[in-house]
Amino acid sequence: MEEITPEITPVESTEQKSSSWGQVLRDALETILLAVILFVVINAVSARVRVDGFSMRPTLDNGEYVLVYKLAYHFDDAQRGDIVVFRFPLDPSQDLIKRVIGLPGDVVQVTNGLVSVNDRVLTEPYIAAAPEYDGTWIVPPGQLFVLGDNRNDSSDSHAWGMLPENNVIGKAIMIYWPPPEWNLIDHTNVVNAAP
Repeated sequence: MEEITPEITPVESTEQKSSSWGQVLRDALETILLAVILFVVINAVSARVRVDGFSMRPTLDNGEYVLVYKLAYHFDDAQRGDIVVFRFPLDPSQDLIKRVIGLPGDVVQVTNGLVSVNDRVLTEPYIAAAPEYDGTWIVPPGQLFVLGDNRNDSSDSHAWGMLPENNVIGKAIMIYWPPPEWNLIDHTNVVNAAP
């Protein structure tokens, strides 16, 4: 005759149940802590901004979202051609985005639709149209001269003056929204034309 051995089902003790709940709670707290740390670090080195308006056409368009590297100028100086996000000097509650044209000590001149820096005409393949204004500006120490790529539809240094370097939030590096427009931003170096 066959002997039948009954199956014994282990019963979880109260101690085991509270131990598994403790593990779940600890895992949840670790996940939340990691998320908070990542959030703080990401916001310390980057910002996300929405382009409002048409002053940077054709490079950037209204409604696009741009990723900004906030530490770019902690290690290096701004360069001609950089697209920067900054606090508007006349209203620091507003953030604007423009292209750096003149650096401290530069003489920027706009004449007959051409922009020149230190008496050298710039080659600017990124602009919407040649500027329809004239003027000469000397960039003082600690300041930048910035222009929108849509020169004739941009409130920029030609209208309100120099940008204090301390107002610069960071360098625009990437369009991340909308998805069809996803792209790294071309910081075309402003090229001086041959003399």
